[in-house]
Amino acid sequence: MAIRGRKPKPTALKVLEGNPGHRPLNKKEPLPKGRLPRCPDWLEDDAKKEWKRLGKVLAEMGMLTNLDMMTFAGYCQAYARWKGAEEFITQHGDMVRTPNGYLQQVPQVSIAQTNLKIMLKFCEQFGLTPSARSRMVGEENGAEKETDEMELLLRG
Repeated sequence: MAIRGRKPKPTALKVLEGNPGHRPLNKKEPLPKGRLPRCPDWLEDDAKKEWKRLGKVLAEMGMLTNLDMMTFAGYCQAYARWKGAEEFITQHGDMVRTPNGYLQQVPQVSIAQTNLKIMLKFCEQFGLTPSARSRMVGEENGAEKETDEMELLLRG
């Protein structure tokens, strides 16, 4: 079921703005620890590179566990296909002239658009957008657990 209403601003941004709406801030945004699952052998090369790049970050945030292997593999594969389509468009252009003389969009344009939409859906699931992170609730992020002064300032 879809979440209704406007996507919320990230809590850190609300704090920086002085919480103009004076609504309660989400003090339970997650700061969990996770574990990077093993990268599947069947992923494309660019997907494996994205797995290594982003997987490490997600695991450190606690947003990636062994249970998330299939979902994260889907994101990485969509990334590889999107990247390949975008590289094709950059090299060859987005239009081709048909034998009848008409201009037609190359299939890579819709491949890129479709995979970008898929990637963005996965990004929301893994908290890779600011609004997605602000909706998440983890354990209490109390000041006693935070040692970094900037984190204390951003969290309020």
